[in-house]
Amino acid sequence: MTWAPDNTRATNMPGMPAMGQAYARWINARGGINGHELRVLTCNEGNEPMAAAACARRAVQEGVVAVVGSYSHNGRAFMPPLEAANIPYIGGYGLTDDEFRSPVSYPVNGGQAALLAGNGIQLADSCDRVSLVRPDTLTGADLPQILNTGLAQGHHRTAIDIPAADDAGEYTAEARQAREKAGEKGGCVTAALGEHTANFFDSFRRLPDDGKDVKVSSVLGSVDQPLIDRTGGANGPFEGAYLTGWYPDAGDPRWEPMKQVLREHAFADNRIDPADTGVQTTWIAYTVLREVVESLGDQKITSGLIGQALHRGVRVDTGGLTPPLRWRWEDMLGTPGTPRAVNSEVTFQVVRKGRLVAQKEGFVDVGPTLRRAAAH
Repeated sequence: MTWAPDNTRATNMPGMPAMGQAYARWINARGGINGHELRVLTCNEGNEPMAAAACARRAVQEGVVAVVGSYSHNGRAFMPPLEAANIPYIGGYGLTDDEFRSPVSYPVNGGQAALLAGNGIQLADSCDRVSLVRPDTLTGADLPQILNTGLAQGHHRTAIDIPAADDAGEYTAEARQAREKAGEKGGCVTAALGEHTANFFDSFRRLPDDGKDVKVSSVLGSVDQPLIDRTGGANGPFEGAYLTGWYPDAGDPRWEPMKQVLREHAFADNRIDPADTGVQTTWIAYTVLREVVESLGDQKITSGLIGQALHRGVRVDTGGLTPPLRWRWEDMLGTPGTPRAVNSEVTFQVVRKGRLVAQKEGFVDVGPTLRRAAAH
């Protein structure tokens, strides 16, 4: 099963279940995985705890062998049913603590913490002062410490912390404060408000011109190529923006196998954008599922067998989209916030001529930064 919110007032990720279905069409057209047909069920997680729990209970009732490449803020609601049924949760989007703590969870990225740590390192070289606009929530309260630990690697002063509602329609007051606190010259404003990051930067763009040269920044998932396109591309608010991501930029040739699958099996499905971080995460998560099932040969595939294979340390090659992935205890980061993270690498990107491109080649390992942040 793959679940994600759709048709809600908050973040929607319809491309993730659609990617799962496209992956199944592709793999089954090639004879399945070791002869096993891949059947993908989808569920609307609704951005609601009750709906997320209902998706998880349905996964149990339907006997799914794994929940793959899904998006939810409601880990406390969906994880207990999966744990009780021993159903692996492979490659969730990385939004909640539960995804990095549950014994049935197998994350493929370092979550929001890795992005914020990387964003701090990225901005330390480029900005004199930094304003951070983040959700006024319990989870959001951890973000300044993580960003500041990244900034400190460049001997940079701490960021100005600006909490904001994560579901507002406009952010004029927060935008004005962020711009003022970023200083007179060489300042940066970074925002991590999920789907409402676009609303924040729209308010930021509408502020009266005060002559300050303030750069903007964010993390992938809060800002991505589809959003940059919708807001004017090279003429929009994100031209020149610094962004930290989990994976290579969308134009990188390592995404070509995924794009080929979409051309062949989802060419008319406008829910799927290959530049969308959720779609990319789902592709990587299904790559994990495929390699695990292939490692099991012609055995009858069960959730327990998949969990055992992952726990024993099946090594997954994602074609360079991530480092090789495996989930033995010795592979895990082990920090209090993200103990089960096995991929602490991020990428630095920048918007040039309306396109997200690599600012720095290759990956940056933020594992040491996350350990330092946890020590504080």
